[in-house]
Amino acid sequence: MEKSFSESYAAAGVDVTAGYQSVELIKSHVKRTNIPGVMGGIGGFGGMFEIAANQYKNPVLVSGTDGVGTKLKVAFLMDKHDTIGIDCVAMCVNDVACSGAKPLFFLDYIACGKNYPEKIEQIVKGVAEGCVQAGCALVGGETAEHPGLMPNEEYDLAGFTVGIGDKDKLVSGANLKAGDALIGVASSGVHSNGFSLVRKVFNINEQRIAVQVPELGKTLGEELLTPTRIYVKPLLELMEKVNVNAISHITGGGFYENIPRMLNDDVMAYIEKDKCFKKPIFELIQREGNVPERDMYNTFNMGTGLVIAVDNDKADEAVRILQAAGEEATVIGEIKSGEKGVELC
Repeated sequence: MEKSFSESYAAAGVDVTAGYQSVELIKSHVKRTNIPGVMGGIGGFGGMFEIAANQYKNPVLVSGTDGVGTKLKVAFLMDKHDTIGIDCVAMCVNDVACSGAKPLFFLDYIACGKNYPEKIEQIVKGVAEGCVQAGCALVGGETAEHPGLMPNEEYDLAGFTVGIGDKDKLVSGANLKAGDALIGVASSGVHSNGFSLVRKVFNINEQRIAVQVPELGKTLGEELLTPTRIYVKPLLELMEKVNVNAISHITGGGFYENIPRMLNDDVMAYIEKDKCFKKPIFELIQREGNVPERDMYNTFNMGTGLVIAVDNDKADEAVRILQAAGEEATVIGEIKSGEKGVELC
C-alpha cells in the first residue's frame, strides 16, 4: 500500500492514500466489535462470518439496510461525527430484531466529498459503538471519495446487516389476535426520521442549533443529534422468556405506517395516546411548526420507538423484563378485531 499513489487521480480530487490512512485509524474501533464467528480482518474483498449452524434447528438469515438521512445535516453543522454511526446501525439492526433474529454482522458505506481520515475515524467509531450495543460484528465497509458529487465537508452514510434466527421462533405476526396487549418502549428522541420536516420547522442553521432550550435542558443541536436507541439485546432477552406475537419499529411514517406492518388483515391496533411516552422535543416541533397532530403521528415516533404485541396475560411480565433490561416500557393499548389499521384515542 505504501507504494500506491496516483498523482493524476489526486489532481482529479481523489486521494487514495487518505483511504489507506482511514483504514489504519479505524482498526481499533472495528476490533471492539469482534464476536465469535468473525473470520479475518478488514481490508479484504469480503467480510467473512462463520455461522455455528448447530445452534439452530432451521436457520434463517434476515437482512436489513438503511441510512441516516438528513439528520446528517445536524452533524455537519455541529461538526460532531462520533454518534451518527450509532443511528446507522440502529436503523438496520432494530428492524432485523423485530423479526426475532439476532444481528450477526454489519457493513457500512461512507460516500464523502473529500476523505478526511480523522473524520472517517469518528464516523466509524460511532458505527462500532452501535455494533457493540447490538452485539454484532463490524466485518467490513467502504469509503468512497466523490469529488464534485457533494461538497468536500459532507458525506452520506448507509449500512447493511445480516441476522439469524430459528424458523420456528421468528416473529411473523401469525399468532397476533384480538385481545393481545400492546407494549410501548420509549425512544431516545427523534431517532433518525422526519428530519426534513424538523429542519424546516426550526430553520436549522449554526446559530439555531447552538441555542439552549429550557424545556429540553440542552441545546437544540444536542437534542436532535441524540443517537437512535438500539433495542436488540432487550428484545432478544424478552423473546427468550415470553412469546412475542408481533413487533413494530416506529421509524419513518410514524404510527400510521409502521404499526400496520405487523398486523393481520382482520385486526387493528387501538392505542391510547395518554399512555404513550411523552418527549418535549415533539411538543416543541408541533408547536413551532404548527404541525397537525395526525401529521406528527404519521412522521415521528412521538416518544415510542417500539410497539410489541404479547398475550394479554403476559403483558405485565413482558414490561418487567424490558424494564429490568434498562428500557422504559408500559402497556399502551391492545389489538382489536376490525379492519387493518391504527386507532389513536
